[in-house]
Amino acid sequence: MPIQSARSPAVRSRQRRLAAGLIVAALLASGVSATAQTQPPAAKTAPAPAPSATPAPAPAVPASPPAAASPPTQLPPKPAAQAAPQAVPGFWDPRRRPERPDLSRLTVIRFLTETDYPPFNFTGPDGNPAGFNVDLARALCDEIKVTCTIQMRRFETLVDALATNRGDAIIASMAVTPQLRAKVDFTDPYYRAPARFVSRRDGVMPEIRPEYLEGKKVGVIGGTSHEAYLKAMFTDAEIHAYPNDDALRAALRRGEVDFIFGDAISLAFWINGTDSAECCAFSGGPFVESRYFGEGVGIAVRKGNDLLRQSLNWALFRIWEKGRFTDLWLRYFSISPF
Repeated sequence: MPIQSARSPAVRSRQRRLAAGLIVAALLASGVSATAQTQPPAAKTAPAPAPSATPAPAPAVPASPPAAASPPTQLPPKPAAQAAPQAVPGFWDPRRRPERPDLSRLTVIRFLTETDYPPFNFTGPDGNPAGFNVDLARALCDEIKVTCTIQMRRFETLVDALATNRGDAIIASMAVTPQLRAKVDFTDPYYRAPARFVSRRDGVMPEIRPEYLEGKKVGVIGGTSHEAYLKAMFTDAEIHAYPNDDALRAALRRGEVDFIFGDAISLAFWINGTDSAECCAFSGGPFVESRYFGEGVGIAVRKGNDLLRQSLNWALFRIWEKGRFTDLWLRYFSISPF
């Protein structure tokens, strides 16, 4: 089975289905709702890499401890009463402030986004672009003080549209990969698609380490980078592979497994949706080791367009520094994947 990423057709379809029933509530503050659109094909990531010795933490994101060996006498923490509080990802170091470029050389930014990937981008009831990425693009244009346009296209057409000068930047939850780096340049990442464990609510653990899951049954979708990570790092857990998310989550609800492990963004929507029947919650923090779970999501610009890339990096830092990124994230994610 091929590796499934946050941008694979299967995962995108499940996330769209889970998110559809949550968009109205998630966007209540902004007064928009989602409309159903035809599902476009999506890019895929490369196969899972060979296991590394330890998972590397992402900058400025509270991550789970490295998967290192611990004394056998160490016991897992007692189940927590509820999951960890809301957390907002941040990938900007306040000690490394980007230099302000010559913004006067920018007169307009033509953003490209896709049609149907709620809550990141979708068509609003008025037919206009809406979603987290769209609002972020508008905030960037406001920070740079430049005119901004946003055009929606099918995901698989975005890179070609950028290359043929039908747009200046792609903001569409596009994962940074070596293959795409050969075609476009990326800004700094503004979010990641982490991996997390989910348990039933009566078994939530505030922290998860390999030794805590010794002998525990852990479900995962077979053939994915999540399965490869479990096999490399959680060698004493009893790993059970399932063919898809529906089977995986049903196994957790029925108590066939103690935990499931997978894409935290789609899991966050499931936890907060009706399909979960309030059975489950996140356990422990996010796992963001880039060799398994990607380099993150950035804004793509044409090769060599350093002025725009640097301007967007400067504006992203400013939005984060002012707290606007946090406000935007909390508006769209009632349960954070981080």
